[in-house]
Amino acid sequence: MTTSTAATLANVVASPPSGRAKAVVFDHHEYAASVILRGHTVPWDNATAYAAFFSQAQGLLGPDIALLDLKRLYDHLTAGNTGLETAMAARSRTGYALRTLLADNDTNKAVLEFATVFAQTARQPVVLRIPSPMEWLIATHRFGGADNLSELVADDAENASMYVSDWLRAFAALPVAGLLLDNRAPDEGLGRVPVALEAYSPIANVTRNYRWTLGQLDDEQVRLQADTAVGGYIPPEFWLDPDVELPSADFYLAEIPRSARPEDVLLRLDALR
Repeated sequence: MTTSTAATLANVVASPPSGRAKAVVFDHHEYAASVILRGHTVPWDNATAYAAFFSQAQGLLGPDIALLDLKRLYDHLTAGNTGLETAMAARSRTGYALRTLLADNDTNKAVLEFATVFAQTARQPVVLRIPSPMEWLIATHRFGGADNLSELVADDAENASMYVSDWLRAFAALPVAGLLLDNRAPDEGLGRVPVALEAYSPIANVTRNYRWTLGQLDDEQVRLQADTAVGGYIPPEFWLDPDVELPSADFYLAEIPRSARPEDVLLRLDALR
């Protein structure tokens, strides 16, 4: 099934609907949880309530994109699920745990229902963010009894991308503008095998068929497939200090820290115009 959207992430980067000179993708989760929820639990178990919370945050910031981080949703849904963890640990074969996770019917149903509500209520083009196949492989590798990540190689990540591409087909009917693979290393010093975006051809085939823009978040920049635009990360200090300048980039991804003050954030938003 092939779907299309009125806008793709590449379109948004080329012509930001916010009117900014450069498009901004906001990850405002931590900031919004602090400012809007004020210590209350993020309503992951109620998609409608989450959509309202998210929309309120979007209204404060005027973004170009509605970013749904599915890793956070997966972390919530799988926390304490001993049955799923046991199933993931049933084989030591590399990639088995990730394949089992992505094939779990109950989790998949919950994720799809959540994403559907989110996509249908979002006022901006929707972009999904997931771990890159290598990062998702690393995160699940321990369930097979492996403690040494050095045994993972680029070929393992390419194989894992086939599991991810099959899983992505569940989102075919949703109005999605893009998919970002988060390839940033969460921990320093663990030694990551570099895997280029081009290695994930199964995922590229799916996103091309659905007319989604595919991109990858690396440690230094954001790359979009078949696009010359390069994204940069707005440093957290930008929201805390008026003297911090924006990096050179064609568009930005901004993670607003929980500690940022609303009045300072509003002032710094003016610098993005």
